[in-house]
Amino acid sequence: MPIPTLDRRTFTLSLGSLAAATPLLANSDAAQSAEADHTVMMLNVDCNDANIVNVFEPAILHIEPGDSVQFLATDPSHNTASKRGMIPEGAEPWNGAIDEEVIVTLTVPGIYGYLCLPHYEWGMVGLIVVGDDLSNLADVKRIRHPGDARKNFRALLGQLEEKSA
Repeated sequence: MPIPTLDRRTFTLSLGSLAAATPLLANSDAAQSAEADHTVMMLNVDCNDANIVNVFEPAILHIEPGDSVQFLATDPSHNTASKRGMIPEGAEPWNGAIDEEVIVTLTVPGIYGYLCLPHYEWGMVGLIVVGDDLSNLADVKRIRHPGDARKNFRALLGQLEEKSA
């Protein structure tokens, strides 16, 4: 009989469920992920395509104002930081340390671009859309990026534009 395996998504959900049910884990990282409204995993390899490396999963996240997002240090050597010029005016930027799980609460509607600093040039980037508000899209599109980050941000922004059309 084969041994059952868990993919990263199942493992993350299992940890959150376990933390909610186990008082001994009240101060653990797993308990923190149970408190966040949404989770973004920082990964060495895409969950669906082993040929795609250094990714945030999901790459685009839609949330409501006031929701919190936990960036889960699923694989080592990643961080999350908002990209200057790619967050709505009046929004608070963030900058997590390498291998640090970060929880941000986003209250200002708009598009938030973020990256993994060590893998930015290789295209490890993502977007969060708060309140389905694309009002800062033109500003976000004007920002220049190095290497594969340029291509990946263009693709993600293209998906937003297609969805809103």
